[in-house]
Amino acid sequence: MTGTSRSVSSDWDVSIKVTSLCRDQRVSSLGLFITLLLTWLLAFLALSTTGFAEEGAKTDSGARWSLSTLNADWEEVRNTMVAKGVAIDLRMTQIGQAVISGGKDTGSAYSGHSLGILIVDTETLGWWRGGNLWVEVEGNWGNAVNLRTGSLMPVNSNRLYPVPGRNALAIPAVTYTQFLSPYVGLSIGKVDTTLGDANEFAYGNGKGEIQFFNLAFNVNPVTVIPSPYSTLSVGVVLFPTKDSDAAFLSLTAFDSNGKANSTGFDTVFKGNTTYNFEGRVRTNFFGLTGHQLIGGMYSSKNFTSLDQNARLVIETGTIERKPNSWNVYYNFDQYLYETKKGSGQGIGIFARWGISDGNPNPARYFYSSGIGVNGVIPGRPRDSFGIGYYYLDINPLKVTVASGTRELGRDEQGVEVYYNVAVVPGIRLTPDVQVIRPGQKQVIATGKAVDTVTVIGVRLQFSF
Repeated sequence: MTGTSRSVSSDWDVSIKVTSLCRDQRVSSLGLFITLLLTWLLAFLALSTTGFAEEGAKTDSGARWSLSTLNADWEEVRNTMVAKGVAIDLRMTQIGQAVISGGKDTGSAYSGHSLGILIVDTETLGWWRGGNLWVEVEGNWGNAVNLRTGSLMPVNSNRLYPVPGRNALAIPAVTYTQFLSPYVGLSIGKVDTTLGDANEFAYGNGKGEIQFFNLAFNVNPVTVIPSPYSTLSVGVVLFPTKDSDAAFLSLTAFDSNGKANSTGFDTVFKGNTTYNFEGRVRTNFFGLTGHQLIGGMYSSKNFTSLDQNARLVIETGTIERKPNSWNVYYNFDQYLYETKKGSGQGIGIFARWGISDGNPNPARYFYSSGIGVNGVIPGRPRDSFGIGYYYLDINPLKVTVASGTRELGRDEQGVEVYYNVAVVPGIRLTPDVQVIRPGQKQVIATGKAVDTVTVIGVRLQFSF
């Protein structure tokens, strides 16, 4: 799943962030408490700052509120660079979460993530027509409560990138696209696959930075197994009209074994290739903005089978394999009310659906739905709100032993609610609550049942 871009403009809705280096660290409960205290103080400031609501105010203060970053001088420099063909935006995200009941274990954790994206338009720079370069530099640090929950869908998807489970610095994307005409573009390089499967109300660039925290509302789970986050790729993107936002169709082939922290040349296209198509069209049902998206994948990779014979594994060390994997996915978003046509402000609904082979892909079926609200709360035109529900039908890992076959796992479902507060220009604060019936039934080591888990959290984001 890959995203597309045609040229640099100041209107780009691109999350471009700065890499922040951090040493390995374990954050104590006191550190989490301080983080939560700071964020709630910022929330109080946000709710008491009505000046931010006044778009187009003619005072110096109003001009300040109209900014999108923390530094006015940098924003002016950045806008000048965009006009010359180079776009840079920088963002750092911090998340504190706590498992307050259920799951495998209660407890809290803090994590941070930062990302910088550079986009170069060769035509605007005066070099050659139709060239576009996209580069990402990304880092993460800290810990997440994902493993405490027993949930198959990580409650903090932001901590997964660029490498889950440890602190890392990587370059997950260096992609060059050459447009042969306004209707056809060819892409090659290392791609960030989270840029696909876009949705107006449940997307956040796929990384849990803007809207929902949970992975289930940022990507379609049926695509996770055959689609690595960062991988070498070649593809073509087609536009039926000169308006690239109206509709597109992408056809892509990429390495099934790609990693964010390696070049990928040692594994690329050595019999492990994933083929992906994705199309999206803007709709106008009832005179209101919406989108319909459909895609599919096929991978030639040999995966670990979900059916394993314990005796065979113990006696021979052989893990049963399953060749090939496929999936089909769909999503839509639809405004039910817009303050102004195409403004991005209003109330709408969204849904995702997916189906896969069921083995080797454990995500057999998936669907989610919810409501999104952008900029309609009186006095808070930059705030957003969302509530969503998801259901994941899994084919659990089956282990055959002398006494029979044991299934490790069950279907999973959950609900998430968030409210994204625009505190001041360049600072956003997002309280979040998730309630999930986890896919893990019990703790294997102790036999303890894994009950419905409740996770509370807050996200603090700085845009530079």
